[in-house]
Amino acid sequence: MPIEPAARGNNNPVTHAAVTPFHALDEYLSLPRVSGLALSPDGRRLVTRVEKVSEDGSKFTGNLWEVDPSGNREPQQVTYGPKGDSAPAFTAAGDLVFVSARGSSDDAPPSLWCLPARGGEAYELAKPPGGVSSVLAARRADRLILTTSTYPHVTTDADEEKVRKLRKDGKITAIIHTSYPVRYWDHDLGPEVPGLRAGTGSGDFARLAADGAMREAHSDISADGSFLVSTWQVPGPLARRRAQLVRVDTTSGAVTVVKDDPEADFGLPAISPDGSRVAYVREAHGDPDTAPRITLHVHDLASGQTVEVAADWDRRAISIRWLPDGSALAVTADHYSRCPIFLLPVTDTADVRQLTNDDAAYSDVVIDPEGHVAYALRSGISRPPHPVRIDLTSGDVTDLLGPASAPEIPGSVTEVMTTATDGTPLRAWLAEPLDASADNPAPLLVWIHGGPLNSWNSWQWRWNPWLMVARGYAVLLPDPALSTGFGDEFIQRGWGRWGKEPYADIMALTDVAEQRPEIDASRTAAMGGSFGGYMANWIAGHTDRFKAIVTHASLWALDQFGPTTDAAWYWAREMTPEMAVENSPHLYVADIRTPVLVIHGDKDYRVPIGEALRLWYELNAESALPADDQGISDHQFLYFPSENHWVLSPPHAKIWYLTVYAFLAKNVLGKTEPWPEELAAGEYPPAADED
Repeated sequence: MPIEPAARGNNNPVTHAAVTPFHALDEYLSLPRVSGLALSPDGRRLVTRVEKVSEDGSKFTGNLWEVDPSGNREPQQVTYGPKGDSAPAFTAAGDLVFVSARGSSDDAPPSLWCLPARGGEAYELAKPPGGVSSVLAARRADRLILTTSTYPHVTTDADEEKVRKLRKDGKITAIIHTSYPVRYWDHDLGPEVPGLRAGTGSGDFARLAADGAMREAHSDISADGSFLVSTWQVPGPLARRRAQLVRVDTTSGAVTVVKDDPEADFGLPAISPDGSRVAYVREAHGDPDTAPRITLHVHDLASGQTVEVAADWDRRAISIRWLPDGSALAVTADHYSRCPIFLLPVTDTADVRQLTNDDAAYSDVVIDPEGHVAYALRSGISRPPHPVRIDLTSGDVTDLLGPASAPEIPGSVTEVMTTATDGTPLRAWLAEPLDASADNPAPLLVWIHGGPLNSWNSWQWRWNPWLMVARGYAVLLPDPALSTGFGDEFIQRGWGRWGKEPYADIMALTDVAEQRPEIDASRTAAMGGSFGGYMANWIAGHTDRFKAIVTHASLWALDQFGPTTDAAWYWAREMTPEMAVENSPHLYVADIRTPVLVIHGDKDYRVPIGEALRLWYELNAESALPADDQGISDHQFLYFPSENHWVLSPPHAKIWYLTVYAFLAKNVLGKTEPWPEELAAGEYPPAADED
């Protein structure tokens, strides 16, 4: 079994023939991570962000790099902010603006910086009291829009600074709420709200609007800089929320509604190059019987007429970009465990053209101003995101010279297919060690994705299968019912039926994987996070075929989860009391006879910590593997007081994997590996005299 070599920060010997960054967590965490693309208005400059572990190893920080769109020149780092730089955008004049926290104090808010196209050092362009989180730049006008954080009732920076000082000096963290919700993912909402400021490259920025409706907004700016189109959260009856589309005048701040429907959410606004139309997605609200349906539309801002684009196209748009002549949209969408780029003419009857046809996922698409090529980040199950150029006529994809080379992968990936009991085709990716064979079969780890409306189709930094492959496991990445990329009916199969078709599909894909000669079916484990953690919990109570279960940030008691999650109105559309009773894992705790590793972060507001606390108690008190008379359990609980839904800091990510390694080694491989020393937990499993 491949395990980490002593020379790479672990006391265990290496037994795998090929040593890669995935054989040592420190080396894996040190791999550079590429994200985001910004293209200059003339199409000559392409900028991306590269994230690395900070010098003290406590966090990831990113700086900006320039990539040659022609693919001839080596990439060059262009910003060096010690605390990281982000959110790059080009002004109409070609200057690069970005967000950076470069203040002398640790709590200095990020501000807007500018790197002039003519050369020279970066300089600070705007520093509002609440900092800057993002910037939009008009393509053909000297107009910049900043998103900042402010108090809704203040009108001047002096007033805002006074309130901030009062709260800081008094160590006040209290918040008064008059509406729902009160928190989001991992942070509390209020008393600050998002604010917009409008200005120019000269650095003069005026307050434009401030409203909680702009939380988590998706916005686009017209090429002439005169207006934005943005999502706008509004309340409804019974503590519900929905997203409108609004037009925001960038001079007056006037807000007018573009699209609204009490039974739908609107998102991903993209303004046409001439400013006359806006493309967007409409998500019809689901109900207990019907899954939400996402459709693509183009709205004429002058006439008010709307056209549904490609009405028969059974896919869900993830991103939207206009071609420069306004004739079509470049759209990314999940598609059979890939995420290609599609070209959609902006009519209701035109054919959809799949532009890319490889085993890859494309993101951060930007279009050359001439309309001949697109640039994007391309990734796959076996390669991290990297910049590419795509010919918009032929679909040919060319790798650019990026700031990070592709790491060596310790295995291979193949496609596994089977058929569900109802005749539906099913598929999964299977990542395997290079030396797995009939003579040397690999143990199997079934890794279930979250969502639940999601798919295994791209590289994952947080849930990386290759770390497990490097330790000798084959990793199955199934896309069961509720997964995206297979059409609306595939989602509908599992809607409100989480414990039925999704569970049966995972079991069917596990069956076909275990039949392969290079897989050891007698040594199989299951794990998942978020909805994948829910499925791991459900599996634990419905079969004992697995040697171990790892459940991260998981739903346990659906009647408890529904009202306590940060977006209860969304889940209430599907999760009726009857659905909760039929699909809640906690009702089957007495049938759990497989060791379970529970992992949860206290700052997880999407799946609140109460789920893990109740799961942990009931495993010890009511499962078929209860704690013994000394209170010692075969189950384990890894708790992160300062982490959120994902566990993001490098030291904690390392602890996460090392703990999973040890738990699976004991219960799947029958071997002893130590807990991470930093846990101060002693030996695992306990020595014989401690049993």
